[in-house]
Amino acid sequence: MSKKNGIDAFSRRAFLRSAATFGAAAWAGAAAAQDALNEIINSPRRGSWDDQFDAKASRTATAVLSNTPVFGPETIAHVQQAIFDYQQIVAAGGWPQVPQTGLRLELGVTDPSVQQLRQRLMVSGDLPQSAGISSSFDSYVDGAVKRFQARHGLPADGVIGEFTLKALNVDANTRLAQLETNLVRLQSMSGDLGRRYVMVNIPAAYIEAVENGRVVLRHTAIVGKIDRQSPILNSKIYEVILNPYWTAPRSIVQKDIMPLMRKDPTYLERNAIRLFDGSGNEVSPETVDWNAEKAPNLMFRQDPGKINAMSSTKINFHNEHAVYMHDTPQQGLFNKLMRFESSGCVRVQNVRDLSTWLLKETPGWSRQQIEATIKSGVNTPIKLAEEVPVYFTYITAWSAKDRVVQFRDDIYQRDGAAELALQTTTGIEQSPGAIDADALPQ
Repeated sequence: MSKKNGIDAFSRRAFLRSAATFGAAAWAGAAAAQDALNEIINSPRRGSWDDQFDAKASRTATAVLSNTPVFGPETIAHVQQAIFDYQQIVAAGGWPQVPQTGLRLELGVTDPSVQQLRQRLMVSGDLPQSAGISSSFDSYVDGAVKRFQARHGLPADGVIGEFTLKALNVDANTRLAQLETNLVRLQSMSGDLGRRYVMVNIPAAYIEAVENGRVVLRHTAIVGKIDRQSPILNSKIYEVILNPYWTAPRSIVQKDIMPLMRKDPTYLERNAIRLFDGSGNEVSPETVDWNAEKAPNLMFRQDPGKINAMSSTKINFHNEHAVYMHDTPQQGLFNKLMRFESSGCVRVQNVRDLSTWLLKETPGWSRQQIEATIKSGVNTPIKLAEEVPVYFTYITAWSAKDRVVQFRDDIYQRDGAAELALQTTTGIEQSPGAIDADALPQ
C-alpha cells in the first residue's frame, strides 16, 4: 500500500468512527430539514460488508441511559429541543414507513426493505448519514435499531419484530403531538420535588429513586392493568413492612376464595391463609359453610412467607386508593415486555434495594438488618425517620439526555392518539375480575 493510500484509508476510518458516534446528534442541528432528508435519500449505496462493520455500533443502546431523572431540571429544555427537532422532521415530510415483508430483519440480512429502514433511522437520528443507503443490515443498522429500541422501552435485540416495527411506523406528526402533550405534564412537575423522592412512571413500568437531583436506583415495575389502572398521585412513603401479612379484600373472598374452597377444601391451608373473627380469635375453616351464598364475616389473612402475595416487603404511603408498592413471589413477570398485570398496586423488582435506600436514614436499619429480619419471617412494620415523597406519574415521552428522546406506549389511552396504544393490545389479558384479584395466592 502506498503512503498516500494508507493515509486515505486511515482518514476514512477515523471519519467513520466519529460519524458513528456523533452523527445522530450533529444531524439534528444540520442545515434545513428538507435538504438533509434529500441528502439521506440520494446518498450513494454502500453495500460491501468489509467496510460496513463498526465495532462500537452494537453498544449504542447504552448511550440512551442517563442518571438524570425524568423530572430533572434539564428535561424540559431537552423536550423543547426535541419538539423543535420533530417540527423540522414533520416540515420535511416525516420519515418513510418500514414495510412488513415477512422476512426477519436482523444483522446479516440483505433485503430491499432495509433501505427504508435505514432512511427511517437516519431521520430520527438513530443512524448516522455516513452509513449510507444500502440493502444490507450491517452492524451500523444493528446498533441503530438497538438504540431505537432502547429509546422506546423495547428489548434491545436488534431484530425488527412486531413491536419494533409498530413503533418505527408511528408517524412523525403523532410523535410530535406526543412530545407536546407530555411537555405540559412535565411542566406541572417542575417544582421542588424533594431532596429524596421516588417516581413511578406508569407507562414505562419503571421506578426511579432520586437523591440530590440524580437517579441512584432504577427498578422494573409491574403496574395496573388497562382496566385496573394505577392512579396518578402525589404522596409520601411513611412505612416499610418486612414480612407483611396479606388480608384478602371482601370482594376476593366472595368472588374467588369461596368458589376455590368448594373445589379444594385445602386451598386456605396450602396458602397459609387463616381466618379470624371480630375479636381476633382464629376460626377453623371446617366450621364455615363454603356453599353459602354470602361469604362469612371473617378476616382472611395470609401469613408472612415466600408464598405471601406481597412476599418479603410492602411499602406504604398515604392515599385514598388503597394502593401500595410491594414485592411479589412471581418474579418471572418482570421479564415480560408488557408489565401491566396488577390491579393498581405496583410490584417492584429488587425491592430490597429500594427498601434499603428508603431506610438508610432510619437508625438501626442497615441492609444486613433488613435481610436478617426478612429471614426471621417475623412481621415487622418500620416507620421512616423522614417520610419520602412518592409520585405516580404518566409520562409517555421525555428527554432526560440531550437529543435522546424516549417514547412509551400510551397504555391508558390518555394521549389522544389511538396509534400510540397499538403495541399494548397484544398479549394483555383484560381481566373483569375483582380488584386486587391478581394478588390472589395460587
